[in-house]
Amino acid sequence: MGCKTLFKWSKQITPSIVEQLIQAERDVQKAILIFDSATAEYANGFRHDHNTFGRMISKLVSANQFRSAEELLNRMKEEKCNITEDIFLSLCRAYGRVHRPLDVIRVFNKMENFQCKPSERSYITVFAILVEENQLKLALRFYRHMREIGIPPCIASLNVLIKALCKNRGTMEAALNIFREMPDRGCTPDSYTYGTLINGLCRLGKIGEAKELFKEMETKGCLPSVVTYTSLIHGLCQHGNSDEAIGLFEEMTIKDIEPNVFTYSALMDGLCKGGRSSQAMELLEMMISKRHRPNTITYSTLIHGLCKEGKLQEALEILDRMKLQGLKPDAGLYGKIISGFCDIRKFQEAANFLDEMVLGGISPNRLTWSLHVRIYNMVVQGLCINGDPNRAFQLYLSMRTRGISLDTGTFDPLIECFSKRGDLHKASRIVDEMVIDGCLPTEKSWTAVLGGFWNRRKVREAAEFLQVELMNELVETQI
Repeated sequence: MGCKTLFKWSKQITPSIVEQLIQAERDVQKAILIFDSATAEYANGFRHDHNTFGRMISKLVSANQFRSAEELLNRMKEEKCNITEDIFLSLCRAYGRVHRPLDVIRVFNKMENFQCKPSERSYITVFAILVEENQLKLALRFYRHMREIGIPPCIASLNVLIKALCKNRGTMEAALNIFREMPDRGCTPDSYTYGTLINGLCRLGKIGEAKELFKEMETKGCLPSVVTYTSLIHGLCQHGNSDEAIGLFEEMTIKDIEPNVFTYSALMDGLCKGGRSSQAMELLEMMISKRHRPNTITYSTLIHGLCKEGKLQEALEILDRMKLQGLKPDAGLYGKIISGFCDIRKFQEAANFLDEMVLGGISPNRLTWSLHVRIYNMVVQGLCINGDPNRAFQLYLSMRTRGISLDTGTFDPLIECFSKRGDLHKASRIVDEMVIDGCLPTEKSWTAVLGGFWNRRKVREAAEFLQVELMNELVETQI
């Protein structure tokens, strides 16, 4: 496979030894070296078997080296080595992991060319991958093909089908119908079936129906999993029923079902949205005491809630804890902190966090563009109004450098501020750049600049400035 043969083998080389060495080797390049070194022993009678080939293919796909893995498949065929279903499925799962569903289908379709007839397990695995990748039309077409070739419905395939139908509001009813018909098909719904339906109903806001199913599953002897509890807790919190969600959370403890990070985060989100950030903070401490590591969503939820309640100092402490854990705040999180400082008129601190955003490499993108525009304009306006024009001008230059657009509400206070301070050249420069940006100066801006020139008794300069600007505006209008 392209590596130099440097590995020395004893006379007792066997496929079992080669497989064990490949499995133990974490470095994929060294694993390739072991495999190729063993291949060099073909002259001495050693041959790779389906286990060594399979182990090497598994190692390659784990490193996303798909082409090399498929080349080994072809080699197995040439060497008349038995190719098992598991080898193909490992490739299919790997392509699914990197969101390449069409390659999943392509590899699946190659199986029979390698004298490997796909079993029911292979069909269900591919079907599940397509659903997981939200390739719903393709998945349902694949399921119809399964039925056409005589693969009977089973609990596993029906669970995947229900999961596919739960993804859209328009097919949710069909999912429930299949669920009700399952006993007639000889398939008894299990905990996964109920959990999938409850999750789908919660996502669509049908909390009442989800609660009914939750009660039903217990009467049927199906124990809810942590995922099922988390889905229902999240759904209740999204609809303002945080007290009921807390009841479910406490029920989990009684039943020895350990909440996970998503359970904690969902409940904390509900508490923060209800103005109960103090309780959410207590939940964070409980979570950490249980050795659950908070994630970005956990911290973001808390910071948003604390800022909403004006608890900025506590929000900053949570931000510091987040950074110490090695998690990177995003634009939305910085936006909340910056807005919080602006609300209490601490614009200098807000400007410092804008600088931190830039140093952290957080730049505007299609999704965060309007957020960047809003918070930059908010801070620049605040600095101007509160008598810090030089800091405001630094941010103004940063905005222009980064391509963040300004609005009239930002230009006006900048121009007024510099005009009052007698820095008329800077004020007129901003007016020029304002016109270039296609933003017409307001009467307030003209009055500020001209007033500044008149106060300095530079009447001629003021008149010339006004004449030039009016000519520019006339040209712009004609264009």
